[in-house]
Amino acid sequence: MPANPLIALVHGRVLGDHGPREGLAVLVRGRRIVAIVAHDDPRVNDAQRHDLHGHLLLPGFIDVQVNGGGGLLFNDAPTVETLRGIAQAHRKYGTTGMLPTLITDTAEQMHAALAAVDEAIEQRVPGILGIHVEGPFLASARKGIHNAALFRHPDESDIEALIAAHRGPVMLTLAPDEVSPQVIARLSAAGVIVVAGHTGADYATTRAALDAGVSGFTHLFNAMTPLASRDPGVVGAALDDPHSWCGLIVDGHHVHPATLRVALAAKARGKCVLVTDAMPPVGSDRPDYVLNGQTIVMREGICQNEAGVLAGSGLDMAGALRNTVHMLGVPLAEASRMASAYPAAWIGLERTHGRIAAGYSADFAVMDDTLTVRETWIGGIAHPVE
Repeated sequence: MPANPLIALVHGRVLGDHGPREGLAVLVRGRRIVAIVAHDDPRVNDAQRHDLHGHLLLPGFIDVQVNGGGGLLFNDAPTVETLRGIAQAHRKYGTTGMLPTLITDTAEQMHAALAAVDEAIEQRVPGILGIHVEGPFLASARKGIHNAALFRHPDESDIEALIAAHRGPVMLTLAPDEVSPQVIARLSAAGVIVVAGHTGADYATTRAALDAGVSGFTHLFNAMTPLASRDPGVVGAALDDPHSWCGLIVDGHHVHPATLRVALAAKARGKCVLVTDAMPPVGSDRPDYVLNGQTIVMREGICQNEAGVLAGSGLDMAGALRNTVHMLGVPLAEASRMASAYPAAWIGLERTHGRIAAGYSADFAVMDDTLTVRETWIGGIAHPVE
């Protein structure tokens, strides 16, 4: 058998722009999609056939905010092995690409996390695309579960570490009321994907940050100033701006479904992205973990400390997709794009990831009619769900 045999994914319903289509085969060689053809195309007969048993074939999910999974928290041990374990835990939920997320920590941990992700990409750890650094340049007034004792303003060493050459996208959540437009512009010009979050900024400050290079908003509505009649706040700036992306946690706990529907109606199509903000219980039998010395427990999908403060989520991307379809009434094809094509565009990978098209990475989520993942493909390799 050749080193890179042609594989034909057959007997599936391929999710395109207008919904699922039958009678197609997806041809894969190595890590890439070769073509989408009719099921009776001669190339299918010459290929190694992989039967999808009538299931849906979706582009693999891309999650730009993953703190942990499989009982592991990235902050606890920012190493390649931790990344491998987190990615494996999320794989069963159709996540084929992620930005492991470092929550507010020391400069040393930030440098270690950047290095670990670079090494994981070098080693081709399945699912690791880049990194999301959430803090420590945040506002105490909207700290959420973050450790405000570690909040600070970025110094030259921080900036140099973030803008240095990295193997994948670098996303940085910061508070525009704590970081100047000049620093934001410098980071953005160097290729850092700067997003606003955990901020007490007003509308004018947020607008200035958008003009300087902020590209979007971390978990819209949570940990930011709300929209009010005479004070639009961060949320108002996010909904008013036609170009920025917004991460949405669709778990029914972080944001009311009606509020999320308002955001979808306000934002241009393609600018709302599903994220999980996932914590260690995702893909693990243990419901508890420790963050900043506090014991966090997940009950009924909600991760909270003893005081009831939300601490990330117990959401996975398959659940986010189901909730978007059933809770928000979004058509499956659009919900799928919110989990794949749109996050790929946000992090600059729209030409290689997030679509089922020739030349794209062979990353797929195979789902049944209940939108439960049955199989996940990353880079042309199938990972059956146990």
